[in-house]
Formats: sequence, C-alpha cells, structure tokens
Amino acid sequence: MPTKIVVPVKQVAALDEDFELEEGDAAVDADFLDWSLNEWDRYSLEAALQLTEADGGEVVALSVGDEQAEEGLLACLAAGAGRAVRIWDEALEGADALAVARVLADAVRREEPDLVLCGVQSSDMVNSATGVALAAHLGLRHVAVVRGLQLDAAARQLVVERELEGGLSETLALALPALLTVQTGINEPRYATLRAIKQAREKPLDVVDLDVLGLSAEQVGASSGARVRRLAPPPVGDSAELLNGSSEDVAARIAALVKERVA
Repeated sequence: MPTKIVVPVKQVAALDEDFELEEGDAAVDADFLDWSLNEWDRYSLEAALQLTEADGGEVVALSVGDEQAEEGLLACLAAGAGRAVRIWDEALEGADALAVARVLADAVRREEPDLVLCGVQSSDMVNSATGVALAAHLGLRHVAVVRGLQLDAAARQLVVERELEGGLSETLALALPALLTVQTGINEPRYATLRAIKQAREKPLDVVDLDVLGLSAEQVGASSGARVRRLAPPPVGDSAELLNGSSEDVAARIAALVKERVA
C-alpha cells in the first residue's frame, strides 16, 4: 500500500569564525552566515525515501522560511522527494520552534500524510522541540529519537527502535498515522547526482503564506514560547584565562593550571 510521508526540514545557519551582530543585537548579520540543510533532516528525508522506494508512495518536503529555505528544499527534491512546499509570511520572522510547529501543523493537515518524519533537532537551535510540538498540534502518535524503523505498509504499522539514556534502547510498535523524530546514524543519506540537481528545479515547489493556511499573525504569535531579546558573548569571569602562544606553550599552561586547581 503506497504511503504518503511528509518531511519537515530546515535550512540552518552556521557562524563564520568571525561575525558581527545586527543593530539591536538581536540577530547575527546575515553576511556572516553559511547556510545548509539541517543534518538531522537529511536522515529523516533518507528514511522517508527508503520507505517509499520499498513500498511505493510519495515524499513531500515542507519548510518554514524565506527564500533562503528554497535551497534546502531543492536539495530534498534532488535527493528524491516528489515535491516541496515553502511556508513564509513576514509575521514568521524570528518565529521560535513552537510557532513554527503551529504553522507546520496546518500545512501537514493539508497533505493528510500517513507518516511525518522530522529530524530530532536542528544544528542551530538544538532544542528538539519542533517535532514533538508538531505531533501535539496534530494529535498524532509519536516517538522521539528513533534510530531504527520498519514499516508494514499493508498493516499500516510501524516498529521503531528509539534511543534512551545510558546506551539503552526501546522497541515499540505503533499504528499509522504517526510522527517520528529521527536520529542521525539511522541510515546513510544519499548524495544527489548533478543530473538530479538540475531536474530538481523542474519539480513542484509551492510557496504558501498564512492566509492560504487559514492562520493569522495573532495566532502564530500566541503559539510562541520565547523571543530573542539580545545576543552577546558570555561574560568572562575572574577565573577565566585566554591562552595564547604555541601549542607547546598552551599545553604547558594547561598542565600548570590543572596542578594549581586540583591540588
């Protein structure tokens, strides 16, 4: 039985070694950011592609973001997703994980998928909140930090292995529809060929706003749990020391500090 899988993804920013903040100190100047598809989302996308290749179905990539997010969606299309949807509205500028989950929920409902596969977390915010918050909005069964996945499409059932603390794991069975957050290492994400990258631009990539989803800026704002007020380097305390010099000099100073403070 064909399975429709929605994969929410995020185009994440990595800081250059040196960077500056925008006026107001609430964000990093975009000129100092490098963008790429979130690492965890590469694994959730690969899991979706493998499932549909085995049993048939469709993979749809979703992303909340401005035009920068299209590069990540094109990477998903090049890897094998059938189509993509980008959600953007000026009211989403600076939206936190909970607000993004609220918006994604309405976009996912429009797709009516059998399965939603999210990455466990994003490499820029590292809060592991969007996937589980999305499951709550959708009222879906969900399992977090999945590192093994089997699908019985005919029976509409999943068997998953989830990662626990202390090196333990847990095996669970759950019925579709469901949402999983996928851990890195579950598979080996594929690399798109040059031909696939060119063909990706011919696949459907729709752009929708809040009006299309039937949402208002007020609803999105009410879903937010936090907002960034200011960014700043951590204060240097009295006990902090910046070590300079050659590797030998730094190593010698570290050894001396350990002796001083452990004694």
